[in-house]
Amino acid sequence: MADFYSYFFKHLSQVWSGLLVTLEATVFGSAVALALSFAFGFMANSRPVLVRGTSRVVVEFFRGTSLYVQLFWLYYAFPLLAGYQLSPLFCGVLAFGLNFGAYGSEVVRGALKAVPTAQWEAAVALNLTPWQRMRRVILPQAWVQMIPPFTNLLIQLLKATPLLWLISAADLTTIVQQMRDRTGATTWAYLTLLVMYFVLAYAFTLLMNVLERHAKKRLGLGPGAGGLLRGRGAPTLEEAGMTAGGAP
Repeated sequence: MADFYSYFFKHLSQVWSGLLVTLEATVFGSAVALALSFAFGFMANSRPVLVRGTSRVVVEFFRGTSLYVQLFWLYYAFPLLAGYQLSPLFCGVLAFGLNFGAYGSEVVRGALKAVPTAQWEAAVALNLTPWQRMRRVILPQAWVQMIPPFTNLLIQLLKATPLLWLISAADLTTIVQQMRDRTGATTWAYLTLLVMYFVLAYAFTLLMNVLERHAKKRLGLGPGAGGLLRGRGAPTLEEAGMTAGGAP
């Protein structure tokens, strides 16, 4: 134990470097996943059959294939086709974004479907443009429902970042693994790694909880905000849509 932690604190610069790579993979991978989630989620709810079909094929492909294989394909197979090598971090960000974006698209699709039909019809009756309907009425209500499952996907993505070790990325797992090899302290090395990932996951969870409270407050659902949904089911257009986005 003493040998490992002595070595650990003497090489904190390496630990911070690995932590930065892990955070970069998590944040950038989440950004790509979020963008793809909304893109394919909206496509899945669109009217043209070709658009819906394209979304379904892409989503099912990335949900139905292993993240391991996707990561390895981008790092080892793609260079053989394209003629140039992607960096390990870029491969990780792209693989995480595609894989978790596919799962996230189902969250978006389901949340949009969960908005009461009356809200859509009322927005149309008020002669709002499609963009105004989505931005001021539908999306604020759907967004509140998306945040909890998005939080779960964010934590899952964070826990997937140790896969970067398999393609030689110097992430947190790689650094601690190297320290374990040099000190032989397997138990303490992996216990330290468990604690560090737990702290990261808890920090991300707290941030997402703040985001969720803010989103609920905009709809009048938070403590002290009037409780518009309390005991009454879905909000009216004025309560949910106009409160969230202001007058059209």
